[in-house]
Amino acid sequence: MTRLWQDGGPLVSSATIVVAGLAVHLALGVIVRRLHRVARHSSNRLDDVLVSALEAPLRVVIWVVAGYLLLKVHSLGESWRETLFQAYDTALVLLLAWFLHRLVAGGEQELLDARHGNRGSTDKATVHAIAKLLRITLWIIAGLMVLQSLGVSVSGLLAFGGIGGIAVGFAAKDLLANFFGAMSIYLDRPFAPGDWIRSPDREIEGTVEEISWRLTRIRTFDQRPLYVPNAVFAQIAVENPSRMLNRRIYETIGIRYQDSAAMAPVVEEVRRMLETHEEIDTGRTLIVNFVSFGPSSLDFFIYAFTKTTVWVEYHRIKQDVLLKVLDIVHAHGADVAFPTRTLHLEQLAPEEAGAGGEARP
Repeated sequence: MTRLWQDGGPLVSSATIVVAGLAVHLALGVIVRRLHRVARHSSNRLDDVLVSALEAPLRVVIWVVAGYLLLKVHSLGESWRETLFQAYDTALVLLLAWFLHRLVAGGEQELLDARHGNRGSTDKATVHAIAKLLRITLWIIAGLMVLQSLGVSVSGLLAFGGIGGIAVGFAAKDLLANFFGAMSIYLDRPFAPGDWIRSPDREIEGTVEEISWRLTRIRTFDQRPLYVPNAVFAQIAVENPSRMLNRRIYETIGIRYQDSAAMAPVVEEVRRMLETHEEIDTGRTLIVNFVSFGPSSLDFFIYAFTKTTVWVEYHRIKQDVLLKVLDIVHAHGADVAFPTRTLHLEQLAPEEAGAGGEARP
C-alpha cells in the first residue's frame, strides 16, 4: 500500500495542481467581471483599460505557473531542469511584454475615443506615433531580456551592435535621416494627415495623405501622388494653410477722376457694409481707405478677413462683398475706372497758320 501511494504521489500532486489551476482560473473570471463593473462606474476610463489589458495575460500566467509546477513534480534530469527554468523565465518576460503591449494599445484607443471630443488631426497623429514608438521600444527590450534569459551575452551583443551600428549608420544615413525626420514631424506637428500644405522653397503643394517612417505622401491638386522623403522637411519652409484662422480679402478699387466728389461717401458706406456683414470677422483688422492717385483712377482699398477658412465659401463671400461695393459705387453716381490715356493736341493761332501758308511755294 505504501509503495502504491508513493507511485501515485506524482499523479495526485499533478491532479491537485490542475484542479487548483482551474479554480484560480474561474475565480479570476469572477474577480475580473467585478473589476470591470467597478471601472465602468468610475469617471476615469484608464482603470478599465488596465483591467482589460491584464485579463488575458493573467489567465495565461496561471497556466504557465501550473505547467511549471507539473514539470517540477516529475523527476527531470539536470539538463531538462535548466531548460525548464529558461522556458519559464522566457514565458514570463513575453507575458509581461504582451500585457504592456495591450496596455499601450488600450490607452491609444481610449485617448482617441469619440467621447473626448473631435481631436485635431495633429493630436491623432501624435498619439499614433507615440504609441507605435512605445510598442517598438517595448519589444526590443523584451527581445534583449529573452536573449539574456536564454544565456546569450547581451553586453557582447550590444558592443557588437555599437560597432556594427556605425557601419550601418554610414550605409543607411539617408534612411536614418528620414526616420528622424518623421520623428520631428510627429513631435513638432507642423502638419498632419488631412492638412493642406505648401512650400515656398520647393514645388510642393497638396493634401497630406500619410506620414510613414520614410516618406510623406501628398496628393497634389491635380490628383497626382507626390512622395517626399521626411528629411526634406527639415531643410525647407512649410506653410500650413489648413490651420488658418481666417481668410483675407485684400482688393484695390479705382473710381474715375470725374467722380472724385463721391470718394468720401463711397469709402464710408463700404466700411459700414463690411462692419455689418455677417460673414466678415470684425474682431480682425478691417480697413477701407482712399490710398492713391492712380494713372487713370482714384484708388481705395479693402482689407478685411472672413470668418470661414473654407476655400469655396471664401470665394462666395468675396464675390458678395465685391458686388456690394460695386452697387455702392453706382448708387453714388460714380463708376469704376478703366485704364485710359488722354491726348492733348496743341492748336496754332490763326496768324501763325497764315504765316505758315505764305511760306509755302
